[in-house]
Amino acid sequence: MSSSAERGAVRYDGRTAAELEAFLGVPRVVLHESVSSTLDVAHVIASSSPAGTLVLADEQTAGRGTHGRRWTSRAGDGVWLTLLERPTDVPALDVLSIRCGLYAAEALDGLATARIGVKWPNDLYVGARKLAGLLLETRWRGATAEWIAIGFGLNVRTPPLKTAIGLAEGRTRLEALACLVPALRRAAGELGHLTEHELARWTARDVARGRSVSAPSGGTVDGLASSGELLVRGVDGTVARHRTGTLTFAEPPACS
Repeated sequence: MSSSAERGAVRYDGRTAAELEAFLGVPRVVLHESVSSTLDVAHVIASSSPAGTLVLADEQTAGRGTHGRRWTSRAGDGVWLTLLERPTDVPALDVLSIRCGLYAAEALDGLATARIGVKWPNDLYVGARKLAGLLLETRWRGATAEWIAIGFGLNVRTPPLKTAIGLAEGRTRLEALACLVPALRRAAGELGHLTEHELARWTARDVARGRSVSAPSGGTVDGLASSGELLVRGVDGTVARHRTGTLTFAEPPACS
């Protein structure tokens, strides 16, 4: 962490922490100009912070994704946040990453250049380019989750990467927050595994369904189970179920 988070000392697009609390309807907002990762800050303050606490930074110097990947998070170019929640329903924890991605995609649709797609387990896409990613980190006390930190990185401006995209021209970080934060809070408040309605909504946005993949196992993506597992049908017709892993599309066949 590198900047003061004293209330009023740091502003986010002109708003103080208190103003953002009122704007977003959350109990606490912690602002930083620059941090290693908002996830790091969230874990430090979690024990003394209520559910719904939001950590926001203008810049992350070591933003992280799954499997140690780095997330580009330049100052002012996107929304880099962590939301602290305290869900207690264990089946819901199994699918929280899926729900967060789905609900976020639906909420942000109106700010994007086209319909937002979802890629298991935690990425948002517009076309073939990545718009956002999320990473959930849970702190446990025995078999009980004390808190869960929902890290979310969203490109507002398009980064200088061919594989990435931002929101539509002229959209702002405050507009994105107004859509995103309530959606993540709704996702965190749901109970149980994915419903049939949620699975149908995921299927309508799934960028992988029906495509050939080489990992986490070779085959064709059949969609999701209600428990959030990725279903991959192998060439022999058997279906492998994956709770974790990286989804990698197979290379297209070479032209003969």
